[in-house]
Amino acid sequence: MLAAQSDVQQDTPEVRVTEWRLAPGAATGHHTHGMDYVIVPVTTSAMTIVAPDGSRSISNIVAGKSYFRKAGVEHDVLNETDKEIVFLEVEIKQK
Repeated sequence: MLAAQSDVQQDTPEVRVTEWRLAPGAATGHHTHGMDYVIVPVTTSAMTIVAPDGSRSISNIVAGKSYFRKAGVEHDVLNETDKEIVFLEVEIKQK
């Protein structure tokens, strides 16, 4: 499986903004979110989410339609489509 590409665009005491690009067949790798975060899709697509127990679900994302998640989310994100998936992840740092 290909690795997703990430580019940290901003990293301040308040937030970290990372652009993620998942080519077809790419994955982020299993990870746990240590901070609350907002996802801002750049492309409209369907991401495959793999939970720690191996269960899979589809998360449909729409360009420009953001969503929020609390810290502690644990998953892998896969692109099982034939088009690149791009989104911004805005992690909110606690003071």
